[in-house]
Amino acid sequence: MHYFDSSHPLASYRFASELSSLLQKHCPAGNTLVFLCIGSDRATGDSLGPILGYKLSALHLPNCIVFGTLEHPVHAKNLGEVITEIHNKVSFPFIIAIDASLGKANHIGYYTLNTGPLKPGAGVHKDLPLVGDLTITGIVNLSGFLDQMLLQTTRLNIVMQLADRICDGICHCIRTRMPHQSNRQLQ
Repeated sequence: MHYFDSSHPLASYRFASELSSLLQKHCPAGNTLVFLCIGSDRATGDSLGPILGYKLSALHLPNCIVFGTLEHPVHAKNLGEVITEIHNKVSFPFIIAIDASLGKANHIGYYTLNTGPLKPGAGVHKDLPLVGDLTITGIVNLSGFLDQMLLQTTRLNIVMQLADRICDGICHCIRTRMPHQSNRQLQ
């Protein structure tokens, strides 16, 4: 797992470089990148996914599809349906699952990049399906006692800084990796 400090001025570029490397290694040519941005806009700490989805969908990145925005969030109640929709609508999807997470105090404001699936809702003890070929998480608050309450009281500034840095890194990676391919957008 790779950690990136959202307050570091070069974090987005380091993240873009690592994401590009992982995509070259794990994403077969011809696959469509699907950004599955998980979370709810009803709790500040859980809004990283929908905010990031909103930002990514506005960029019209080539050969990328975004699921999970502020207007159409992907959350615990519809995650299974959206996973089915992705597999029905997208030929050869390569899913990058994105979600907020809870962690250690010294990791708040960091984001991670990892191979393999994400277990959404694990921090608040929800049993949801594993999803994703790559995983991006943003550590928004402490893990521990009363995790659900911590998501409700997370500072929006932390979430926005994480969303901005992750979005910058994804944008840089995709635009340098696939500069001339057409865009496709689904909701």
